[in-house]
Formats: sequence, structure tokens, C-alpha cells
Amino acid sequence: MDEEPNTGHPQRWLILGVLVVCLLVVVLDHTILNVALKVIADPVQGLGATQVELEWALNSYTLVFAGLLFMFGVVADRYGRRLFLVIGLVIFGIASVASAYAQDPGQLIAARALMGIGGAAIMPATLSIISTVFDPRERGRAIGVWAGAVGIGVAIGPVTGGLLLEHFWWGSIFLVNAPVVVLGLVLILSLVPESRDPNPSRLDVVGVLLSIAGLVALVYGIIDGGEHGFGRPMAWLTIGGGVALLTIFVLWERRISYPSLDIRLFRNPRFSTAAGVVALIFFAAFGVLFFVIFFLQLVRDYSPLQAGLLLMPFAVAQLIFAPLSATMVKRFGAKAVCAVGLSLTAGALLGWVFIGEQTPIWVVCVLFFVQGIGMANVMPPATESILSTLPRERAGVGSAVTNTVRQVGGALGVAVLGAVVMAVYRRLIEPTLATVPEEVRGEAGESISGAYAVIEREGLTELVAPANEAFVTAMHTAATVSAVVAVISVLVVLRWLPGRERPGSVPEPRRDSALATAGSGNRDSVE
Repeated sequence: MDEEPNTGHPQRWLILGVLVVCLLVVVLDHTILNVALKVIADPVQGLGATQVELEWALNSYTLVFAGLLFMFGVVADRYGRRLFLVIGLVIFGIASVASAYAQDPGQLIAARALMGIGGAAIMPATLSIISTVFDPRERGRAIGVWAGAVGIGVAIGPVTGGLLLEHFWWGSIFLVNAPVVVLGLVLILSLVPESRDPNPSRLDVVGVLLSIAGLVALVYGIIDGGEHGFGRPMAWLTIGGGVALLTIFVLWERRISYPSLDIRLFRNPRFSTAAGVVALIFFAAFGVLFFVIFFLQLVRDYSPLQAGLLLMPFAVAQLIFAPLSATMVKRFGAKAVCAVGLSLTAGALLGWVFIGEQTPIWVVCVLFFVQGIGMANVMPPATESILSTLPRERAGVGSAVTNTVRQVGGALGVAVLGAVVMAVYRRLIEPTLATVPEEVRGEAGESISGAYAVIEREGLTELVAPANEAFVTAMHTAATVSAVVAVISVLVVLRWLPGRERPGSVPEPRRDSALATAGSGNRDSVE
């Protein structure tokens, strides 16, 4: 029997390269900010941002991004994926310039939120276009490259940020996005075909507003609790309000006929388990990355560039192993590959519990490399598991789910693990604060960056050792939490993610295998 013809686009691999460029600018921007946190917190060189303002500079982007992904996935399916990829890049470029020239933390947080709008239009479009231009038989490899680009962007962001901070002011980490955006726009208009869903769903404006409001309230309550303590009613009222709004969101989505998030999809164990795993692993990974940067730059006294270079083993591991993950899945099945990858990630996160002020730095590099291997073997099979349950014309929905759970998991990781670090640090540093001038106790007790600002300004070198010790202990506590979350994700995969199909068994209908037609190979309209 003759092999079925490849239904992918003739220039699909060039198109994938263009999409990777667009993807990198979005992913890189999230991690490039991490190495600049210390500088932005500096009242002289930066904006004098507090620990809470730094968390919001990260999470304002992430929450807006996550809240709008579903809407932009649907809108792009309706009006054109290439069109919204272009719109997203333009918004992202404008917001990047606004972030670079922010005059205070509030302006930076607002500009970052605008960047989140642009990113929300870009990210789902990239994955949707991959699903439409690639034959289902090649889609796993393409997604492996896409996921590898995510991992590389996560790791090269700090290196790029470090290089820029060595020679320019902190705003350069955002301004560098402008030429990449221009290049992306030229390549998109030259190579990427337009595609749409011939039967698009209606816009769920109420659902989008409920999801954003619920996520912001939930994260605000967690961050507020970390800043002021969870003994205050305000923190729990805000958290409770966020949970209530998200519950209403779920009920609303179940009730309407055109939901932005089709809750029924989660009845499929392959879909729901993969989505849950993505959320859990990014909760652990992004939360750890937030406090590791402070550890490297403050406790270990590495420059932003040096701290960024220490993350390169993570990038190398992603570059090597993410493209190979599709082959591993074919041989061993998504369940086995995901479980092993998550186990490696959990081991690497647990390793941070044993990292201290005097630990050889090569140990840190090994942990980053192992974590990179683990995540390189989690994201591609999890993403493919989500997309394989949907027909190609609903690629925007699958892409939105993948990226939403990733961003929500990351935002909650920064908020929860950041709150853990702040709470433990404050409890341990409190006895030492009695020995410093009263007017600087609040600043020194807020965070380790605040303590180092006081040390440099007031010359209180006796505060260095207790501040470092308090922060390292807080880091160990947060690392333990992140490792536990990663272990839970392993158990979730082993329990609910379907295993390999046995020879002779009837595979579950994928609903997109019969969509091959002449030309585009799917039911989407492609110009």
C-alpha cells in the first residue's frame, strides 16, 4: 500500500523558523527581566522598585497574557492567524519601548501589561499555524522544535540581559525587542500563509473578563499575604474573591454554547492530564527561577552577565533534547517520556535544597542542565497530547490552553514561592533588625534586595551574613515546595495520562486524521 502523501505546506520548515523568531521575542522577554530585577530595585541605577513591585512587573505581563490567550486564539481563528500575529508583534514592540523608558515602577508594570496583550496575540498564533501547515505525522517534530525554542528563550534571556546590563542602562533589555519585532514582521509578511477556521466560534467577552479578574485577585491576594503576612483578613478576602470569580468563570463556560474555554475538553484524560502537568511544572520552574537570580547576584555576588551565563546549561539541554523528544515518544510513549522528564525536573529542583553560599558553582550548572533535560522531555509530549485531541481547525483552542496553563502556572509559581521566600526571610531576619537603625528596618526586612540596598547605602556590613543566611534558608523552603509540586505532577502522569497504544488496538479517533485535502491538508481556509 502506497504511503499517504504529505499534506503539509511546501515551505513549512521555513515557516517554522519564522514562528520561532516570533516566539523567542515573547519568551525571551519574560526571562530577560529576571537578571535586571536587582538593578531595577536600585533607587539610583533603576527605579527603586520594592520586592512586591518586582513581582508585579513579572506578573502583570503574565496574567494579562494568560487571561487574553483564549480570546485571541478564537479571534485569530476567525479573522486570520497571520493577521493577529502581525498585530501582536506591533503591540509588543510599542509596549517594549514604553517599558524601556518607564519613569517609575507603576509605569513599568502598566507597560508590561500592554506587552502581555501583544504576547497573548503572538503565542497562540505560532502554535496554531504549526498545526495548520504541518502534516499530523510531522507535527510532533515541529512542536519539539517549538518547545525547544521556548526552553532556549527561557535560558538565553538572562544571558542577553546580562550582556546589555554590562554596557547599557536597564531599559535596554526591553529596547532590544524592537529590531527583532521588525525582522519578525518582514518574515511573516513574506512567508507565512494566512489561515482561518471556516466555522469560528463567537467571542466570549464575559468569560475573558471573569478569568482576568479572578486570576489578578488570586495572585494579588497571594502576593499581599507574602508582603504583609497571611494573618490579615484582606489577603484571604482577595484570595477568596479570586477563587469565587474563577468558579463563576467555570460555571459560565459550562453554561454558554460558545465558551472561550470548553470545559468538556477536560473530560478527556489525555487533554486534562497534559494541561495539568504543564501548569504544575511551570509553577515549580518559574518560581524557582525568580529566587535563584537573587541568590546568584546577591548571595553569590555574580554580575548579571555571569548569572545569565550560569543558566546556559539549561539552554544547551533544551537545544539537544527537545527536538529528540518526538522520537522518544514514538518509541516509549508520552506517558513514560513525561514521567521520566518530570522526575528529572523534580530531582533538579530538590537539589536546590542543598545549595548554599559555599557550594561549588559547577553543582548549580549541573542542576540547570538536568532541569533542562527534564523539561525538554515534558513540554513537547504534553503539548502534542493536548493538540492531538482536537481537529486542526480548533488549533487555536489547543494552543490557547497550552499557553494559558503555562502562564498561569508560572504566575502562581512566582506569587506562591515568592510569598514563601518573603515570609521565611522576614521571620529569620527579624531578630537581627533590632541592631540596625530604626529608619531602615522596614527596607532591610522586606527582602534581601532591600537589605543589600541598606548595606551599600549605610555601610552596615554586619547585616550581610544574617541576610544571606535568612535568604538561603528561605530559598531551601521554596525549593522544597517546588520539588513537591514536581513530584505530584509525576504521580498525575502515572495515574491519568494514557500509555502507549498496544499493537492491534484501535486508536482513539484524533478527529484530524481525516481532514487531509488537496493543498493545505486541513479544513482551514488557507490563502
